[in-house]
Amino acid sequence: MKNYILDRIEAMRDFLRRNGLAAYIVPSTDPHSSEYVADCWKAREWISGFDGSAGTVVITLEGAALWTDSRYWLAAEELLDGSGIALMKDGLADTPGIVSWVAGNLSADDVVGVDGKVCSVSEVEAWKADFAEYNIKVDASRDAFEELWSERPALPMSHAEIMPLERVGEAAREKIARLRSELALQGADAMAVTMLDEIAWLTNLRGEDVEYNPVLVAYMLVTMEKATLFVCSQKITEEVRVYLQKENIEIREYNDFFGALAEFDGKLLLNPAKCCYAVLEAAKNAKIVRLASPVAAMKAVKNAAEIAGFEEAMLCEGRAMVKLLYWLRDAVKKENITELSVDRKLTELRSEDKSFRGLSFSTISAYGEHAAIVHYEPTEESDKKLEERGFLLLDCGGQYEWGTTDVTRTIPLGTLTQEEKEDYTRVLRGHISLAMACFPKGTCGTQLDVLARQWLWRAGENYLHGTGHGVGHYLNVHEGPHQIRMNNMPAPLLPGVTVTNEPGLYKAERFGIRIENTMLVVPYATTEFGEYCEMRPLTVCPISKEPIIPELLGEEAIAYLNEYHSRVYEKLAKYFSGELLEFLKEACAAL
Repeated sequence: MKNYILDRIEAMRDFLRRNGLAAYIVPSTDPHSSEYVADCWKAREWISGFDGSAGTVVITLEGAALWTDSRYWLAAEELLDGSGIALMKDGLADTPGIVSWVAGNLSADDVVGVDGKVCSVSEVEAWKADFAEYNIKVDASRDAFEELWSERPALPMSHAEIMPLERVGEAAREKIARLRSELALQGADAMAVTMLDEIAWLTNLRGEDVEYNPVLVAYMLVTMEKATLFVCSQKITEEVRVYLQKENIEIREYNDFFGALAEFDGKLLLNPAKCCYAVLEAAKNAKIVRLASPVAAMKAVKNAAEIAGFEEAMLCEGRAMVKLLYWLRDAVKKENITELSVDRKLTELRSEDKSFRGLSFSTISAYGEHAAIVHYEPTEESDKKLEERGFLLLDCGGQYEWGTTDVTRTIPLGTLTQEEKEDYTRVLRGHISLAMACFPKGTCGTQLDVLARQWLWRAGENYLHGTGHGVGHYLNVHEGPHQIRMNNMPAPLLPGVTVTNEPGLYKAERFGIRIENTMLVVPYATTEFGEYCEMRPLTVCPISKEPIIPELLGEEAIAYLNEYHSRVYEKLAKYFSGELLEFLKEACAAL
């Protein structure tokens, strides 16, 4: 453990003593409930040295602990050695929760500190209720790191970029007008918009403030009279300023947001699960309407221009993936290929397309037993050499100026066991069963989830992650409100919604399998019983056929796969010639 981490922990304890606190909770979040956070909000990493994507640190006057999931247990255990920070293996039955652990180390009338700007309303209120059972209070008014983190990075300052109207399909002022209609229906006359992708969608602006997500750090306050964007003025060029004026969007400084909330005395809608607690505290004069964000549901349904953008982005991704699969086929036999070199090669191939803007998430390139770790990310220390046997699981996505992609392929590298072939075939059959679904308009993802799992269940197998999530249009690769998963997610699947189809199977210390396409919900038929929908694959990338056991896959699924591959070949063949075209033809040949 580096000495400066020990010094930072002691500085935190000094802060606790001076401010009458007995503990401080440091999550991995930011004021906007972002999946990926800018450097200035990586306080958990600063105080502990732990840089995993998920984790919560708690520091008391005499102890400290880090909660994180199984992806990071080995790395965290080594990193935390000598720090006095105990590793809490989140997800294990005997691992105490944060509240019970903190309460066991504190006394009645003690106070726990949290930063209300980086914790949601729901989270802080739950902590207050849970700690109250131990007669412990929660103070959400202090950001300890404003004082402690002397070299804290500044807010990111990328310039705002205007999305062309022909690419987004609807002007910002029209989206805001629709939002106002939704607010009126919900009995509200204003909304605090704090999610960065919702602000990007409403304004038709993009940026580079956050890794993987093309967004700007900003807030919005939309009332019935005006829409105000709270953003650092350095990000706004004269072109963007003129554009926002035309769209009837006022500009104020980012740090003015909470003051504006304090002045508002109407009915203010906020989403308690996603809106930070500081918003609730600032809006003291408002009547709070606690509801899910209408913007999320509006953004989820893609218009014709956005769908066209997705299709173009998928062509870009498909071309890069075919080149990668072709390269990998021979390279694994001749070269010293590792998980990271596959990641680097794919980024190189994507970069050949001038519309490529970066990754949409950190690539999962997982070989052999590493693929059994659902969200494994290769590092220089864990980087594994590929051999002519088993599977490489490649889960990857790109940001193109046209749209966002997310695709997973499980790629055979050589000799496979019978077990690997059977499991691959069951996962693929589940993927196809879901892809072939026809369902009443408004069906939710929970009602369809079993279609993807049924063939695994028959073998006594399962996977614990969701089967599908929404994908943003040149925005966040994970978006809601709809999902396909076992636990109840009532948001409907409507025409125009994008959703992934990604069943999997993971056998610890052996292998992992996942097959993912991004799908588009489209109308299927209208009958006397109502409107029906189906899903059309947007992804154009061959699915490996070598591991398939045809009699286990079944004739109906084989027919679907052959039709899918026929479409993939039709869309991509014109971009290739010679050996690459022959490879594509073979990869897409009928089973």
